[in-house]
Amino acid sequence: MLYHFSENPNIDIFEPRKLESRPDEPSMVWAIDEFHSPHYWFPRDCPRVCIWPDEDTKESDIERFFGLSRTKHIVAIESGWLDRVRAGSIYRYSFKPEEFALYDRHAGYYTATHTVQPEGVERIDDLLGSLTAHGIEVRLTPSLLPLQQAILKSTVQFSMIRMRNALLK
Repeated sequence: MLYHFSENPNIDIFEPRKLESRPDEPSMVWAIDEFHSPHYWFPRDCPRVCIWPDEDTKESDIERFFGLSRTKHIVAIESGWLDRVRAGSIYRYSFKPEEFALYDRHAGYYTATHTVQPEGVERIDDLLGSLTAHGIEVRLTPSLLPLQQAILKSTVQFSMIRMRNALLK
């Protein structure tokens, strides 16, 4: 299955929309694969950095970012967002994969240029509990920017979401 996450529980139809950040691309409906879906188990505007190793990740980067942990998937958020994440809930809309085309394998993005009806919707209330139940380590930090800068110079795979909302410290 593919998924879309929203704080809106009442979406019956997903209409393609144009993204300001991608003005040269057509209007699209966006979905995410199973592996990358936990990156969206947060309030929409919450900045977060998600990392995981792949076959090209250097051993030194695995040691640096995952060395004292048994996980292979980490999501970091700023500590100022903790209360909102604790109190938050989101809705996971599920889609048939055949409705979508692969957009970016590393990010897990799929798109459709036509209207799509979800197969179902499920409310997720305990966001932190859901993450840890999937073996994902959640890290809290005063600012994501030092982590962002370190990851951009590394070989780990990453997704950085809503970084425009991150603290500038």
